Amino acid sequence: MDIQKIREDFPILSRTVYGKPLVYLDNGATTQKPRMVVDSLVNEYYSVNANVHRGVHYLSQQATELHEASREAVRRFINARGVSEIVFTRGTTESVNLLASSFGEEFMGEGDEVIVSVMEHHSNIVPWQLLATRKGIRLKVIPMNDRGELLLDEYEKLFTERTKIVSVTQVSNVLGTVNPIKEMVRVAHAHNVPFMVDAAQSVPHMKVDVQELDADFLVFSAHKMYGPTGVGVLYGKEEWLDRLPPYQGGGEMIQHVSFEKTTFNELPFKFEAGTPDYIGTTGLAKAIDYMNAVGMERIAAHESELTAYALERLRAIPDMRMFGEAAERGAVISFLVGNIHHFDLGTLLDRLGIAVRTGHHCAQPLMQRLGVEGTVRASFALYNTKEEVDALVAGIERVRRMF
Repeated sequence: MDIQKIREDFPILSRTVYGKPLVYLDNGATTQKPRMVVDSLVNEYYSVNANVHRGVHYLSQQATELHEASREAVRRFINARGVSEIVFTRGTTESVNLLASSFGEEFMGEGDEVIVSVMEHHSNIVPWQLLATRKGIRLKVIPMNDRGELLLDEYEKLFTERTKIVSVTQVSNVLGTVNPIKEMVRVAHAHNVPFMVDAAQSVPHMKVDVQELDADFLVFSAHKMYGPTGVGVLYGKEEWLDRLPPYQGGGEMIQHVSFEKTTFNELPFKFEAGTPDYIGTTGLAKAIDYMNAVGMERIAAHESELTAYALERLRAIPDMRMFGEAAERGAVISFLVGNIHHFDLGTLLDRLGIAVRTGHHCAQPLMQRLGVEGTVRASFALYNTKEEVDALVAGIERVRRMF
């Protein structure tokens, strides 16, 4: 890939921070946006803006066509069987909350179980805990080894006749571990249990095919894949979505309303109450177009090479502690250096123009398993370079000498 040409598509990458060139290595939190995505948002607001689905006038029809074309773009991107399986939400977090609420309401009662893993983001823990408070369900946790790999033998032992769903991340946002989701889905299905995949950290970096995985549900966010904030996706097999009750009530998700009874709309609109972010979904479609133009295989290869280079350089730093040594890993590296507090290291790197994430990364149970309060995290995207890795290493060395 011509990385310099790609970088020109992201205007923010040319700015300075504290008089230093920006080195943006916080892509696990959110990615920067290419010009074509931002331009699409501006253009739609200025030329096509009208509420979707409800209007017979030209602008409404045009906006609706763009919104539904975006749904088709998502369907193709993850290889869903039909657009009825693509539900637009505000992000990964709302997608998980939607599923936990609707699935839990319909299929779970006191004593029933959901299986999650020790490396889950809080957004795939807390919604199930809220369900546990309301309905008395139990969370069962897949453990991991010291390399940051889930213990599949222990995973299979967690299933009982009360297990109703499994909900696991495809890629850890802390360790970078790529979990063997296809095999884990197979095990769950052998027990007649559906499986939800948190793909927030995988969809931007690798080809994700829901039919190949045989996932029953899959969730992700636009803003982590070069798209706008406030837009996400819940994929669900049609046979499952048909059986779930609505998450919210209001306009759009209904067919007929009377004071005696309401009947609900067809899929996927049953789960999309109110006016959707139809501008944002166009931005998501443009982000997908951008990623497809670069090529998911090329993105994965570039990020793999960059991560390997970063691991090699970082391991050479004295007193470096890195977390996660899974054989299959994504473009995320979490680390500590000596006794330097992660907040101090991140703050001083920021003064050098280097943006990294510090803290528990919304994964406090995983931090407890690792025996730390938090880490520094560098996470890469398609526009990052080896020169930026060199800048990170030089910055860490400089901070280390200060301490």
